[in-house]
Amino acid sequence: MRQLRIPFYASLPLLILIVFVGTSVYSQSGRRKDQVKAPRVGPGPVADPTVPGNRPASSKPTSKTGKSSVEEVHESDIIRVSSVLVPIPASVVDPKGVAITGLQLEDFELWVDGQVRPLSALTRSETPVRMAMLFDNSGSLDAAREFEKRAAVDFFRKVMRPKDEAAVFSIETDSYLAQPLTNDVARLEQTILGFGRPAGSTSLFDAVIDAAAYLRPYGGRRVLKIVSDGIETTSQADFATTMQRVLYDDCQIFIVQTGLYEGANLRALAAERRMEELASQTGGAAFIPKTTADLEHAFEQIAADLAQQYVLSYYPGEQQRDGRFHPLELKLKTRKDIRVRSRKGYYSRKPSSVATNDW
Repeated sequence: MRQLRIPFYASLPLLILIVFVGTSVYSQSGRRKDQVKAPRVGPGPVADPTVPGNRPASSKPTSKTGKSSVEEVHESDIIRVSSVLVPIPASVVDPKGVAITGLQLEDFELWVDGQVRPLSALTRSETPVRMAMLFDNSGSLDAAREFEKRAAVDFFRKVMRPKDEAAVFSIETDSYLAQPLTNDVARLEQTILGFGRPAGSTSLFDAVIDAAAYLRPYGGRRVLKIVSDGIETTSQADFATTMQRVLYDDCQIFIVQTGLYEGANLRALAAERRMEELASQTGGAAFIPKTTADLEHAFEQIAADLAQQYVLSYYPGEQQRDGRFHPLELKLKTRKDIRVRSRKGYYSRKPSSVATNDW
């Protein structure tokens, strides 16, 4: 029987078609080069979306570079009323440290870029809290470890209300989200108590950036609570970048700087200054407990602070939407002996980034 020979040029179109189809199928099923990897979710318990009171990790996780992947966010939690709003949580106390209550919007005066600017609204502590606790599980922390866990658990029990939600991040060599946002206090307790013996290095700055970006899509007060000695060793981000990101993401930082019981050294002093700066610039507070009693008191103070805050709002004008840092100062008009603790500035968003929340 004579074989039929097909010339090469006649089979060329068929060969091109096969290559094209194969490439198309691979590109649809394969991983895109520009896809951003979400932060690692560690071995801790993860909120079950089928359990009432829990929500999945659907906020806006970021990679170590700070770029965010786009995931579904609960519709009711997105701030639709212009993303240029600058929230200003404020704690107001007298010379003895007693909280001042009953103040009205007209009692406050806001200075931005050295000029008086109008405040838009004032609410009290009924504003929901979206909190991320960053718990240091690196090898630099070991002393009084179990007491730190118990103090953190007690904090959740005291501060959490039904409308509040909290997440837990573990600070390690490769920091990760151990528990997504939930209002289930028992689940938060289980996460904290389930942490093992501290080990590895400390990627504190990376954890702070990831936690701030994680809370970014949600309404309410966004709070980072750091339980750490503050000694940074392995983060890709530096301190200046970390400060920019938490201000840009409108987070208030409270710090319980533990593990410094043995006395100060140069690394500890540098860490202490950085932690105080993070708290000061965002309107939070830093505590450096020296005893277990001091540690418990620090958690109690933060819980009281969150329960007594005023939350003011400022809408920058078009000329301030330039993507730059703008210093601000919140004052009381009438009494000079009253101390107002609030954020020291904000990064404005350019009109093109309002919808995307891009840097």
